[in-house]
Amino acid sequence: MAAHIGSDHHERAFTAEEVAEVLPHVIYHLESADVDLVRSAIPTHFAARLARAHVKAVLTGEGADELFAGYAYHHAYIDHPRALADELTRALNAMHNINLQRVDRITMGVSLEARTPFLDRDLIDFAQSIPATLKLCRTDPEAAESTGPTTEKWILRKAVADLLPDDLVWRKKAQFDEGSGTLALLTRALQQITGSANPLDRTAEAALYEDILRGQYRRPDRILAAAGAWEAGRVAAA
Repeated sequence: MAAHIGSDHHERAFTAEEVAEVLPHVIYHLESADVDLVRSAIPTHFAARLARAHVKAVLTGEGADELFAGYAYHHAYIDHPRALADELTRALNAMHNINLQRVDRITMGVSLEARTPFLDRDLIDFAQSIPATLKLCRTDPEAAESTGPTTEKWILRKAVADLLPDDLVWRKKAQFDEGSGTLALLTRALQQITGSANPLDRTAEAALYEDILRGQYRRPDRILAAAGAWEAGRVAAA
């Protein structure tokens, strides 16, 4: 991508030991023990810290998945376009207390300003007027213009198809924590922190994050009561 657009490219590879080291810092600034938010906040922290070494403000992609159906769970809505449209609206309305909190808090934790062009009000209005059937589409998995049997963010991909390489435009989406390799490193980091030989299950992981948060605030219950939690919607019955 950097070669295609001619930008200055910087990479930051981090280790499980570094994840364990920054976890309290990340949870402190995130002010949440939600598992999904913590997982995505870790690579956000490393990316933000790297960016701050070069710039004072960045553009981020928050809002694209909520406006154009980009999450993995959205594929379950392929036969329920009305329910998909409702779910996108629900998720969009919840962003202020979930993903946007993550981005704003983690970037501000390193004195970096993050701006969200996908959440321009005119773009939101336009995206909300687009039929859900153009956001999540049935596609031929063997075709060049698809990410599988159903393609997420189809209309957005088509909109930039003449600007970017095909292998990037039609690349299947991966969650930030998975695509960055953070999830595997985090598993090892949590084992180091707890001294456990086995990976933590989700319940134990959430409990650990809450313990870390509680140890950093005088009144943690107030923090936890105000924290948002990431939650996928439910597909309507056929």
